[in-house]
Amino acid sequence: MKVLLVDDHVLFRQGLVSLLDAQPDFEVVGQAGSTQEAIGMARNLSPELVLMDFSLPDGTGLDATQAILATEPGTKIVFLTVHEEDDRLFAALRSGAKGYLLKNVAISKLLSFLRGVQQGEAALTAQMTSRVLDEFVRLEPARRQPAPTTPSDLTTRELEVLKELVTGASNREIADRLVITENTVKNHMRNILTKLNLKNRREAANFARQLLME
Repeated sequence: MKVLLVDDHVLFRQGLVSLLDAQPDFEVVGQAGSTQEAIGMARNLSPELVLMDFSLPDGTGLDATQAILATEPGTKIVFLTVHEEDDRLFAALRSGAKGYLLKNVAISKLLSFLRGVQQGEAALTAQMTSRVLDEFVRLEPARRQPAPTTPSDLTTRELEVLKELVTGASNREIADRLVITENTVKNHMRNILTKLNLKNRREAANFARQLLME
């Protein structure tokens, strides 16, 4: 597996080179000490795996990850960093990284994780996996629920159309009462359903009744 190392600490990189090149299934093809070097080397060397530090002199590993994956989407990127904050972990995974490991990881575990990535697995410790799952559980209810809406999202005309629904009026009747065309009423209805995250005319009428009761 061809590996590109991205870290601004030369001594740390050299240690990784010695470790990985001693393995029969890894070959370090390049070393980068900055975001721009990482992007350029990834394009020129086409590594299968990039070990990415989070903090770099000219940016972050997130910047490099997004740029590399934009042109080399098949590249597997694993963060190897001292930063263990949740926000950095989640940001790294959202950017497309296949793993997030801390630099205090044992050598045997590091090699095992990297071989797992080669097989399509994620490089995450049990603790990191637990934090990711906790975050997913926390966000899932909000993801399932439509965004909250208020009548203020509607225009004056849309509010007029909405209130007419309470009477059970048809599009034709609403058009006559508001002195607009029936097609205009239909357009307003589509906008109302979209803005209020409603499925149909009946739900819109129920919303209008609740609005009038407030």
